Amino acid sequence: MKSELKPVTDGRVAIGPGYPLFVTAGLCIVEEEEATLRQAEALKRQVEGLPISFVFKSSFDKANRSSLSSYRGPGMDEGLRILAKVKETLDLPILTDVHETAQCAAAAEVADVLQIPAFLCRQTDLLLAAGATGRIINVKKGQFLAPHDVKPLIAKLHESGCDKVTITERGVSFGYNTLVNDFRALPQIRALGVPVIFDATHSVQQPGGHGERSGGDRTMVPFLARAAAAVGTDGFFFEVHEDPTRARSDADNALLLSDLRPLLETLLAIREAAETAE
Repeated sequence: MKSELKPVTDGRVAIGPGYPLFVTAGLCIVEEEEATLRQAEALKRQVEGLPISFVFKSSFDKANRSSLSSYRGPGMDEGLRILAKVKETLDLPILTDVHETAQCAAAAEVADVLQIPAFLCRQTDLLLAAGATGRIINVKKGQFLAPHDVKPLIAKLHESGCDKVTITERGVSFGYNTLVNDFRALPQIRALGVPVIFDATHSVQQPGGHGERSGGDRTMVPFLARAAAAVGTDGFFFEVHEDPTRARSDADNALLLSDLRPLLETLLAIREAAETAE
């Protein structure tokens, strides 16, 4: 049975029907304060004047690393301090990941949206702790789940008292070091009654493609994003960096920061055409 698709709203963040296209973009991992603030400010300039709802995203820790030597981030205390500085200085809403139940309350004091990483999307205690914060909860659909498999995840959050749930599609594992997207997932997830976000940059990731780190192909990001806009999505997720070759994580699939605005303009035009044709 198809559920009614309702928007998710909380303060300055709005996602879903009746609201502008939602876009969350930023660094995969929080970098040094000056670098993070500089790139967040550049991102704000990139989206100025566009009819979108923008949220800056970055993670204070990335627990799922290919190698022990991979950079994980500055840690919760320092990472949240820097994200709070971005929020206060640039007046931007914030999205960040949580990996453990103990992180949820502290992260919710800074972030407007808490994100559940794909490999943790079925962790009941984490979902309940995140849902209890009252924040919008964005769940990354695991690479091992079919679209209908997110229904129990949504139910867990609803049972925690959270009615502000979004699901992000980021591809499905297929063979060695490859992700693929089945674009039927976007309307199928929306049919469950929650807004859906398309992660265009992790969708081109090649998990473990370089042995001790993941690879990716950022040249494919615009193609997948345009397809998602045509199929129908409530929002987009992008990893971006001023110099992707120097990004501390997901360097191969991060979008060049200066390429974001032209892509968003194209996506908005496709979305408008698709909605007119419905």
